[in-house]
Amino acid sequence: MQNSNARGQAKRLRARLLAHGQNTLDDYEILELLLSTLIPQRDVQSLADGLIKEFGNLWRLLNASPRRLLAAGLSEPIVTTVVSIAAMALRAQRTLIIKRSVFNSWHSILNYCHATMEHETKEQIRLFFLDRKNHLLSEEVHQRGTIDHAYIYPREIVQRALEVGAGALIVAHNHPSGNSNPSKNDIKMTHAIVEACRALDIIVHDHIIIGQGEPTSFRSLGLL
Repeated sequence: MQNSNARGQAKRLRARLLAHGQNTLDDYEILELLLSTLIPQRDVQSLADGLIKEFGNLWRLLNASPRRLLAAGLSEPIVTTVVSIAAMALRAQRTLIIKRSVFNSWHSILNYCHATMEHETKEQIRLFFLDRKNHLLSEEVHQRGTIDHAYIYPREIVQRALEVGAGALIVAHNHPSGNSNPSKNDIKMTHAIVEACRALDIIVHDHIIIGQGEPTSFRSLGLL
């Protein structure tokens, strides 16, 4: 009876998804649909609901470490699937910004920053390197730090910009506390990066801070 009920619930969710789109399903229902495919012999409704409550939301679950997913009771094959889905989502978002003008895809860049950094439990410095036409050449993590600090080395940033042939860049980092307001140290280090880059005619277009909610832009605040 339990297997029959589980199959019936999965069938109803699939029908809603295909007929009306993903917006008609809650996070736990999307996860339930995935788990029902991976564990067809089990009623996974309570498991999906419990996982969403434990991790907070679907995106945080997708970006949790394999160790934490295993500790939550998921098997290694399921953890592998979850990690693979997260990687696919990030790579799909990355194609929206790479080798495109940042000013024509600014919203996509902000979404990408949120996707890659909002869930991080430690501060991370991410750099977006641009050519002279402001097309994105590459993006990479410059530093990973602690829960409330990550070291920024202006000379290393300039050196890396020269290595990739960048004429401009955008700096982004996250605040695990959730507060995206820039600290005094954030402002000081940003100005140091700007000065180091100016000496070699490299433009710093912006410094974006990712927290919970809307990101903070140094340029929008008049800090650049």
